[in-house]
Amino acid sequence: MWGRELDEAERWVADWSASVSERAEQAQRLAARVAGVTGAAADASGLIEVRVDSSGALTALHLDDRVTGWPAARIERMIMTTLRQAQTALFEQIAATVADTVGADSETGRAVLGGYERRFPAVAEDGDNDGGRHGG
Repeated sequence: MWGRELDEAERWVADWSASVSERAEQAQRLAARVAGVTGAAADASGLIEVRVDSSGALTALHLDDRVTGWPAARIERMIMTTLRQAQTALFEQIAATVADTVGADSETGRAVLGGYERRFPAVAEDGDNDGGRHGG
């Protein structure tokens, strides 16, 4: 009787240990893939383009020469709006990466996505913060 219970306990520990190892490997794969993800966006006219790295930091900014006639406040507003759109694109790519590696419903997936959602709240098409993600 004790032998059977001990065998079951050993199997449970082995299964649990394998599960932990598998989740750790998945988390490492996720981290490696996320590190290479970028986001990009252009304003509706295509005159302003931005790119962000996996942390959401601006890595590239292109302004077409035609923006030189715009008031500075408009250029600033358009850059910031386009930057937020690139960060939204980054979030969408991160979400796909999470789904492919650890699953969006896993504890790790929820933690990663929650962190990105807090840093980069979704923006509406007009650039206003809409307070959350609504289906992509």
